[in-house]
Amino acid sequence: MATGGIILAPNFISCDDKVDEYDYDPTNYTTENFTEGVGSFDPTSSSIIIWTRYNSSNSELIWELATDSNFSTIIRNGKITTEVSRDNTLAIEIENLVADQKLYYRFVNIEDNAISVVGETITLPIDATSIKLAVCSCSNYQAGLFTVYDAMANSDADIIVHLGDYFYEYEAGGYGSTSENAFLDRFHEPATEILSLDDYRTRYKQYKSDSMLQLAHQKKPFICVWDDHEIANDTYKEGAENHDEATEGDFETRKQNALQAYSEFLPFTRTVESENSIIYRTINIGNLVNLIMLDTRLIGRDKQLELTDYFTVTGSFDATAFTAALSDTSRSILGTTQRDWLVSELNTNTAKWQVLGQQVLMGQMYIPAELLLAFGSEGFSTTLTELVVIKTRIQANDPTLTTEEIARVLTAIPYNLDAWDGYPVDREIIYNTLANAGKKIVTLAGDTHNAWNNTLYASDGTEVGIELATSSVSSPGFETYLGENTSAEIIAGFELALVTLVDNLNYFDASKRGYMMATFKTSEVTSEWIFVDTILSAQYSASIEHTITYS
Repeated sequence: MATGGIILAPNFISCDDKVDEYDYDPTNYTTENFTEGVGSFDPTSSSIIIWTRYNSSNSELIWELATDSNFSTIIRNGKITTEVSRDNTLAIEIENLVADQKLYYRFVNIEDNAISVVGETITLPIDATSIKLAVCSCSNYQAGLFTVYDAMANSDADIIVHLGDYFYEYEAGGYGSTSENAFLDRFHEPATEILSLDDYRTRYKQYKSDSMLQLAHQKKPFICVWDDHEIANDTYKEGAENHDEATEGDFETRKQNALQAYSEFLPFTRTVESENSIIYRTINIGNLVNLIMLDTRLIGRDKQLELTDYFTVTGSFDATAFTAALSDTSRSILGTTQRDWLVSELNTNTAKWQVLGQQVLMGQMYIPAELLLAFGSEGFSTTLTELVVIKTRIQANDPTLTTEEIARVLTAIPYNLDAWDGYPVDREIIYNTLANAGKKIVTLAGDTHNAWNNTLYASDGTEVGIELATSSVSSPGFETYLGENTSAEIIAGFELALVTLVDNLNYFDASKRGYMMATFKTSEVTSEWIFVDTILSAQYSASIEHTITYS
């Protein structure tokens, strides 16, 4: 297995209900050395992980869990010592808790007169009638302020689900930096692209120093999964687009560094049967939602196909060779082990909602090949308009359409081979599983920096669910590629055009930063796409732009 042998930071387990007496008065304590705040992760009906980092090694900390914010009723506590081997991070997995509780936690260093902020978290109900998940991805520190995290912190979400790209590996002044946001002075640390374990740790500490991100972690439990930028752009199991072994060394070493740092700063529950390096897992949310967190990025993903590899020397596209490569049954996005595990989950789990929490778009996003090839050229707008007109005429059954006009629209190829469109064999196996079991899924996706809603169909036309894809926290979206000073009208026209041209695409936003609130009830799921009006000022407003309900 590609990630075999990687040693991740373990969670410290607390499984008893013992409460010790610690004599201290926090009245004059400061938050010194708690520079990255606190956080909680992977809530269940009987457990939670609480986290902090203390900026000093070999320091003894007390951790406390209470049912009130004043800590007059402490239900669990303990002592733990920071270790340089895990960069002084602490993750305590507290088990055997009572279900459906609001809980408060903190960390204390008596010797230094230091105390953390009070974190808030929950245990899940055993039988839920409603649950709210704030879904986000793609937070780029140097692209702008984390107002989206602040909005989620102040929302009524029960849990924040982070679908990856928690940070970016690029150098200071690289991706995300523009002349427009330079005044914020949010340049990456270290200044170089990150490669070593210390590099990855430093980048996490920079991101976690952000007050808005700290507030989100303080107020809400997180359920997280990695995507590519926690390692390097367009990662797959044996390499990445943004890794050059000739100048940057062994990719496996870099991957080890990245995953060790991830596990130190974003802990997750390790199942008994899994290796430490496996992040895919299920979280049962009140027997209402079976949240299946997938690793579509690292554990089993084969290298992405590149469209440019299928153009001949004369400039024509070799559709036969491309189709053969795309339908190769040996290529996978999940890997056999994870795929078999997922199929078993979908077949056997009885929760009302089967929800995939994963990184990349699952819906089929086929674009007319002519349009894809024209993207970025002067003739793009004209081509887009012509194709939309033809598609509209096709939908109206216009008898005057020529064979050539129809071919311009129907000759379509996937726009993003880094998504499930690049691995259709795996996707069809999942869809067939759902069709045979008479089940439907809700797929959550991030990665693209834009908001989407797709209806999912198997190749035989069976509807198997919907996809709800979130915009980014701060990373730029399609507006970047539509040209400088692109007007709101042009962006709106592009959004409408894509919804028209892409079958089963119901909603698309190409330019706004935000998150998605998915509310699951016994009879329906409602998704609200919530956007902030700026990431360039701490003074912002958040509003719901689009809502869908699915039953």
